[in-house]
Amino acid sequence: MAASELYTKFARVWIPDPEEVWKSAELLKDYKPGDKVLLLHLEDGKDLEYRLDPKTEELPHLRNPDILVGENDLTALSYLHEPAVLHNLRVRFIDSKLIYTYCGIVLVAINPYEQLPIYGEDIINAYSGQNMGDMDPHIFAVAEEAYKQMARDERNQSIIVSGESGAGKTVSAKYAMRYFATVSGSASEANVEEKVLASNPIMESIGNAKTTRNDNSSRFGKYIEIGFDKRYRIIGANMRTYLLEKSRVVFQAEEERNYHIFYQLCASAKLPEFKMLRLGDADNFHYTKQGGSPVIEGVDDATEMAQTRQACTLLGISESYQMGIFRILAGILHLGNVGFTSRDSDSCTIPPKHEPLSIFCDLMAVDFEEMCHWLCHRKLATATETYIKPISKLQATNARDALAKHIYAKLFNWIVDHVNQVLHSAVKQHSFIGVLDIYGFETFEINSFEQFCINYANEKLQQQFNMHVFKLEQEEYMKEQIPWTLIDFYDNQPCINLIESKLGILDLLDEECRMPKGTDDTWAQKLYNTHLNKCALFEKPRLSNKAFIIQHFADKVEYQCEGFLEKNKDTVFEEQIKVLKSSKFKMLPELFQDDEKAISPSSATSSGRTPLSRTPAKPTKGRPGQAAKEHKKTVGHQFRNSLHLLMETLNATTPHYVRCIKPNDFKFPFTFDEKRAVQQLRACGVLETIRISAAGFPSRWTYQEFFSRYRVLMKQKDVLSERKQTCKNVLEKLIVDKDKYQFGKTKIFFRAGQVAYLEKLRADKLRAACIRIQKTIRGWLLRKKYLRMRKAAITVQRYARGHQARCYAKFLRRTKAATIIQKYWRMYVIRRRYKIRRTATIVLQSYLRGYLARNRYRKILREHKAVIIQKWVRGWLARTYYKRSMHAIIYLQCCFRRMMAKRELKKLKIEARSVERYKKLHIGMENKIMQLQRKVDEQNKDYKCLMEKLTNLEGVYNSETEKLRSDLERLHLSEEEAKIATGRVLSLQEEIAKLRKDLEQTQCEKKSIEECADRYKQETEQLVSNLKEENTLLKQEKEALNHLIVEQAKEMTETMEKKLIEETKQLELDLNDERLRYQNLLNEFSRLEERYDDLKEEMTLMVNVPKPGHRRTDSTHSSNESECTFSSEIAETEDIPSRTEEPSEKKVPLDMSLFLKLQKRVTELEQEKQVMQDELDHKEEQVLRSKAKEEERPQIRGAELEYESLKRQELESENKKLKNELNELRKALSEKSAPEVTAPGAPAYRVLMEQLTSVSEELDVRKEEVLILRSQLMSQKEAIQPKNTMTDSTILLEDVQKMKDKGEIAQAYIGLKETNRLLESQLQSQKRSHENEAEALRGEIQSLKEENNRQQQLLAQNLQLPPEARIEASLQHEITRLTNENLYFEELYADDPKKYQSYRISLYKRMIDLMEQLEKQDKTVRKLKKQLKVFAKKIGELEVGQMENISPGQIIDEPIRPVNIPRKEKDFQGMLEYKKEDEQKLVKNLILELKPRGVAVNLIPGLPAYILFMCVRHADYLNDDQKVRSLLTSTINSIKKVLKKRGDDFETVSFWLSNTCRFLHCLKQYSGEEGFMKHNTSRQNEHCLTNFDLAEYRQVLSDLAIQIYQQLVRVLENILQPMIVSGMLEHETIQGVSGVKPTGLRKRTSSIADEGTYTLDSILRQLNSFHSVMCQHGMDPELIKQVVKQMFYIVGAVTLNNLLLRKDMCSWSKGMQIRYNVSQLEEWLRDKNLMNSGAKETLEPLIQAAQLLQVKKKTDDDAEAICSMCNALTTAQIVKVLNLYTPVNEFEERVSVSFIRTIQMRLRDRKDSPQLLMDAKHIFPVTFPFNPSSLALETIQIPASLGLGFISRV
Repeated sequence: MAASELYTKFARVWIPDPEEVWKSAELLKDYKPGDKVLLLHLEDGKDLEYRLDPKTEELPHLRNPDILVGENDLTALSYLHEPAVLHNLRVRFIDSKLIYTYCGIVLVAINPYEQLPIYGEDIINAYSGQNMGDMDPHIFAVAEEAYKQMARDERNQSIIVSGESGAGKTVSAKYAMRYFATVSGSASEANVEEKVLASNPIMESIGNAKTTRNDNSSRFGKYIEIGFDKRYRIIGANMRTYLLEKSRVVFQAEEERNYHIFYQLCASAKLPEFKMLRLGDADNFHYTKQGGSPVIEGVDDATEMAQTRQACTLLGISESYQMGIFRILAGILHLGNVGFTSRDSDSCTIPPKHEPLSIFCDLMAVDFEEMCHWLCHRKLATATETYIKPISKLQATNARDALAKHIYAKLFNWIVDHVNQVLHSAVKQHSFIGVLDIYGFETFEINSFEQFCINYANEKLQQQFNMHVFKLEQEEYMKEQIPWTLIDFYDNQPCINLIESKLGILDLLDEECRMPKGTDDTWAQKLYNTHLNKCALFEKPRLSNKAFIIQHFADKVEYQCEGFLEKNKDTVFEEQIKVLKSSKFKMLPELFQDDEKAISPSSATSSGRTPLSRTPAKPTKGRPGQAAKEHKKTVGHQFRNSLHLLMETLNATTPHYVRCIKPNDFKFPFTFDEKRAVQQLRACGVLETIRISAAGFPSRWTYQEFFSRYRVLMKQKDVLSERKQTCKNVLEKLIVDKDKYQFGKTKIFFRAGQVAYLEKLRADKLRAACIRIQKTIRGWLLRKKYLRMRKAAITVQRYARGHQARCYAKFLRRTKAATIIQKYWRMYVIRRRYKIRRTATIVLQSYLRGYLARNRYRKILREHKAVIIQKWVRGWLARTYYKRSMHAIIYLQCCFRRMMAKRELKKLKIEARSVERYKKLHIGMENKIMQLQRKVDEQNKDYKCLMEKLTNLEGVYNSETEKLRSDLERLHLSEEEAKIATGRVLSLQEEIAKLRKDLEQTQCEKKSIEECADRYKQETEQLVSNLKEENTLLKQEKEALNHLIVEQAKEMTETMEKKLIEETKQLELDLNDERLRYQNLLNEFSRLEERYDDLKEEMTLMVNVPKPGHRRTDSTHSSNESECTFSSEIAETEDIPSRTEEPSEKKVPLDMSLFLKLQKRVTELEQEKQVMQDELDHKEEQVLRSKAKEEERPQIRGAELEYESLKRQELESENKKLKNELNELRKALSEKSAPEVTAPGAPAYRVLMEQLTSVSEELDVRKEEVLILRSQLMSQKEAIQPKNTMTDSTILLEDVQKMKDKGEIAQAYIGLKETNRLLESQLQSQKRSHENEAEALRGEIQSLKEENNRQQQLLAQNLQLPPEARIEASLQHEITRLTNENLYFEELYADDPKKYQSYRISLYKRMIDLMEQLEKQDKTVRKLKKQLKVFAKKIGELEVGQMENISPGQIIDEPIRPVNIPRKEKDFQGMLEYKKEDEQKLVKNLILELKPRGVAVNLIPGLPAYILFMCVRHADYLNDDQKVRSLLTSTINSIKKVLKKRGDDFETVSFWLSNTCRFLHCLKQYSGEEGFMKHNTSRQNEHCLTNFDLAEYRQVLSDLAIQIYQQLVRVLENILQPMIVSGMLEHETIQGVSGVKPTGLRKRTSSIADEGTYTLDSILRQLNSFHSVMCQHGMDPELIKQVVKQMFYIVGAVTLNNLLLRKDMCSWSKGMQIRYNVSQLEEWLRDKNLMNSGAKETLEPLIQAAQLLQVKKKTDDDAEAICSMCNALTTAQIVKVLNLYTPVNEFEERVSVSFIRTIQMRLRDRKDSPQLLMDAKHIFPVTFPFNPSSLALETIQIPASLGLGFISRV
């Protein structure tokens, strides 16, 4: 389509503007061909009529779509022109804070005037190994590209850094060199890279100065060649300098300074060592005060001087040479103060004893008179004679300045030569990378010879740049097989010819310099005559005859001819030089040594040295006298030669370009001046690159990218299986003009503007689709809204009607309720009134009736009392009368009856005297007697009844009489009281009268008191009210204070909890840091060890013939030592002797180290023993104190306990004796004897077994006695408290008896009930204690049974052990038993410290007894050995005699005795036996030549570790420490060798990590330590090591496992690294989510999955592979979790780092892709049951970054949400993501600058790391949790495939 068709309404264009250079505008109507005016709308709201140029009718530049603004590469822009480039740079610099941008092959760097955190080592690691287009633009990307091409193409490289003064050239060059130093490293220990970087301070001090544009402007160019060896490590460097601005030494413009070194010297003049220089303030010297600005703001020249001196020292310049340099510089300053006086117009003189000159001569050590003479004279030589001519004052001044400039230039070259000598390497250089830091194009108000040379150099560099760009374009077109058409580009060869060709400006200048009377004016006239009107690039100013104008590639520059000849000649009088050469100051003649030699053009560099890796030009054949002519070459000629040499070097290398831009002249951070930027863009060639690219086909797309981007423009029928044909068909329909695009092999090439047109079509299509979607969505939303409103209206109506109905019903209910309330209320009022009246009536009636009743009651009561009195009085009188009458009657009856009885008695006496009468009388007498007897009984009963009645009556009578008496007495008393009362009444009446008077007085007083009381009451009430108010205020304050205190307490608790959590986290972090530091040290140690081995190998390769008597050092010496010593502090002080080839001598260092460690362990144990002894003493003192307190107890009980303890001790001693006898029997059985004697059926064997059984039975009996004794002791201790309670109960019974006596039976009953309850509780407690005791006894019986079984098993095992190991085994088992018993009693007595203390005392006694027993056993062993020898001799003699008596036939026919059968069929002990000479074969077959895959698939996991441990067990069983040490050392060294040889194989590293950990776990599991034996079976506990403590070797193996783990992490990192970025970021897992944006010349990696590219499935497959390999190898699950966590951290860190360094990846759609990929990784974790491994948490920063790309980023609420969401990201990372956020489609919006500032303000208080990138090389500290194996060692079979037939199971 035609370009004019794009100028439609709303199209945006760029128009020129005098202030902003270019201004954006929008078309208000479509443009039609022929229109002269465009109607535009500016961004500030104004309308403008823009008139087109009538001649050219050029339309304004079109503006790029917004999605292309801010691109990394300017060539990716659809419209390539100046305003687009300027706007793109401005957006990146101001909005995104990005200072680097690609422009094709050029890196544009804008100086931010601010320190940015983008140059750290993490950034270097991120860019290392990456393609240049894959990451955001950076100086490191250019350096990486150069380094990569040097290694790949075997071709030298150059980085050309150019720009204005102050644009940042030197800093960019520094960072490039720093990148090479970090990535490549140094090949030697000299640290060349540090010296290269350290040369900058001194070069800046002597070559940089303050100018009007820059405070630290480089006034010379330099080219640094950094040399590399074959491994591409830095070995050396060389520096070449160009065109030092010598004129600055003698002249400075206003607001400028001389070189920094002069001001540094003046600032340090007061130093003691500088007093001899006789310096002062900078204003005192002519050469430093001309600019009028001796101080730079913010720079301390004295400090800078110290840094310069430090750099000189680092570069090897000694103190004497440094002082020599400072003397020469001070001499230059004093030379500038030398003044001349004119004698006449042609001569001048210097005053005698002129102080500045004398100081100069003293410093330079030259003759004053001679120097004074030759400063005022010159020698002229002709063909015939030589004469001396005086010179004028002006000539003398110029000669003085020329001498100063010459001295400074020579000193500068000397320093550069010295730096090169320091940086030179003796190793042969393989390749180099050159960094050119050279001045950019310059134009000032007054341009002189220096600007001419600078611009000449830039013309040459621009020509080389244009040719390189053109060449690259041509190669790209030819590679894609596109027809090549000649692109017209600016060729500045005519300008170069104008300067350097024959009769060019330099040639004419040299010719004029050779003329005797040549001047600047005559040279200018020659220029006008030669070039004016003949060369279009040469012009003459209108108003000047002493200037000329050259049209350079960047701009027109006017040069002033004044001073050209003088600066070109650089004339110095030879006589002055000779005076300096004759100086006694040794350093000064050294500066002028080069003047005596001829300098060829090829080597005429400022440094005077031939560069590395460069073939010098062939020297021309000279003739005599050529040296003098060569010496007189002009400055222009020398510069031209050095420039040609530089161009030769650059053309022989692959160039990389960095163009530095100065954004403003005021050094404001991130401030962009469009005018200054455009000037520099034009000057540095960036726009020329754009123009060359725009002339052809600047936009380039691969077919897949084009299809993915513009799939929306295709119909379904247009999509074919072949992408190329599909793209061709679509383009033919979309773009009619076929010249606008070309189809290459892999790409489509578009002309400028076509991509914008396609983007417009795509945007229109998407916009139409969006409108349709919006239409449908809006219709659906509105219909949904209508339905929702309709439903809401119906609902509202329903509720309204319901509300009305409810209101009406409520009204009816209220009316009815009101009626009912009225009814009840009226009833209530009337009823209440009635009740009040009735109540009043009843009250009146009750009071009246009560009054009447009381009166009647009083009357009745008086009458009743009177009747009672009468009754009692009358009764008394009647009783009295009756008693007298009865008494008289009874008395009369008695008298009468007595008389009658006497008469009867007489009759009876008479009758009795006659017998007959007596007989008559006795007839029937018996019956009568019975009757009488019955009567008597009845009478007795009646008598008793009467007597009872009588007693009762007497009691009643007595009580009545007593009452009457008391009444009588009371009446008498009342009578007396009445008399007294009458008297008192009178007295009381008198008192009443008195009291009435007193009452009247008191009433008066009362009134006054009441008045006072009222006043007091009012005052008190007022005071109380005030106090109440104060009290309320105080209460409020109190409540506020309480509330505040509560809040503070809460805050304090919260802060304390937070602090506690933080401290806990900090401690955890410190622990992890400490682990990490230790593991890093191990890593560094292993790296140094490998380096040491490599150096040894190199030494062995370098040394072909060994010296006589030299012994080769063992290659494993370092590793052998380190394996046993690097985990111990003693290793720092070990003095290990040299190792020789003999095996015994090889073991000496190991024995020594182990001995030292054991010695250290012994000292530690002695210290522990001392501590325990002190603790024991302390405890004993406590026991004695407690015993002293308990002496008050009954002595009988103490005696009993003492007796029982003694008895217990006796039983224990007897038990020990029995054990000793048992051990002696075991020893006797273990002695070697004949098979007949030791056979199970032998008589001696039976006797011994019987003794053994009897002894064991006796032992059991003794144990039972001990148990009984213990139970008695416990029961007696517990019985003390019940006895006390029983005594209390007896006391209670006695009290009860007493209480009975006292009549307190009820209280006694209550006390008895309480006593019963107490006794019941005590009975229950005793019952529980007895049950517990019974349970304890049962448990003890069970433990004794188990102990008995163990003892029997132990006895059986000991009988099978060899004699050497039986005693140690028995002692080991005894120690184990005691340890278990100790732990048991420690748990048992945990609640009773006294019991535990007494137990510990007894334990210590038992330990002492055991030690004594051990000594006794040693003695008995020695005795038994002696006896054994005697018995062995006797048994041997018996065997010989028996064998002689047996015939051969008997031997054959005799049945075989079953002596050896048990030995063949016995259980295996889980040990492997091997010979010592087979150790190397064992290590070779099991470690060095073992293939992990076969072992992992076919055999049990960890089999090599089990085999090695079983071998170690056998060596421990044999008590062979040499064998143990040798095997372990060989194992460790062999594993290291395997890992060094096959360390890149994940399977190998994983296999040996798993086996090393298993070996370590076996050493722990079978170490015999209680903590590691908890999960063992009894059989496994029997397999514990018995003789050696291998804790030191466990530490060595742990360190080895850490090294293997770190190597495993490096291996998997190397495998995963290429997959991560492609699979996690670039590959579209969800197809079609993210569109591909246009790319520039620096192509990024395609995001479409082509063949060979990695996808997320590739990463998951690799993770599955890692996991399956580790599981096959039997790696610990916890260790697998740590490896997975490390893998996920690497994935997350690398992905996030690349995201932070890639602007094209920061979009909404990419965030969705990342979140989907992370979810797939989480799904993988769930499938593998690894969610609790901590791996998911390592992906949290990446997850939050993806969420940050997707969340809304507009309002303050969004900012708050982002700040709370992104807690795992640092502030720098959040801001970086927001700055990099780039819309892929036009419908997305960029993040505003204000929003980013809001985020920064909210996050300013967050304390996090300023580091931008995550440390992808970080390795989490690894731990190896103990994981015991349930596999029984005796069941392990050794497969024949391992080739271990020489070892046997034991």
